[in-house]
Amino acid sequence: MSKMMKCKSCSKEIASSAKSCPGCGAKNKKPFYKRGWFIVIVFFIIVAALSGGGNDSATTDNGIGQEVSKNQNTEKDIPVEEKKEENVPTEHKSALIKAKTYSETMSMSKAGLYNQLTSDAGEKFPAEAAQYAIDNVQADWKENALKKAKTYQKSMAMSSSAIYDQLTSDAGEKFTQEEAQYAIDNLE
Repeated sequence: MSKMMKCKSCSKEIASSAKSCPGCGAKNKKPFYKRGWFIVIVFFIIVAALSGGGNDSATTDNGIGQEVSKNQNTEKDIPVEEKKEENVPTEHKSALIKAKTYSETMSMSKAGLYNQLTSDAGEKFPAEAAQYAIDNVQADWKENALKKAKTYQKSMAMSSSAIYDQLTSDAGEKFTQEEAQYAIDNLE
């Protein structure tokens, strides 16, 4: 005989293997922590934590009889960017990560990206964090404009002048005129 349990909706006794309650018809779902996808995610998190926690303390001979630890970092070994980044607030770093994602996946303009980062309907970052992200994101704005132009050309069959207007519009993509012209000049 299968195990019995109470229906979460009507509290009647039902078999735990039943897909739905015969009384009320409510689905009999497993708790999320007993579902396969949750177990797989937890497994990968644990594996990542265990493999990322290794301490590489091997030493090597630097050729002059002096052992150097791979763990030892001198001030001159750390790149300037990492030193500079240590003093950056977490919110600024988060805004930069979002900016990279939007630039790479949605090919946004500088102004459009700034608005997305600061908008109440968007990411709601403070202006300083958004400006930091804009100043530090490694984006090719002209290439982003070209990618957007190709999207408009293929999916909406727009003319070059309509694409230019959409790219430069304040209600549209907000690219500069120079970026939009580059995109139009390089459309196939």
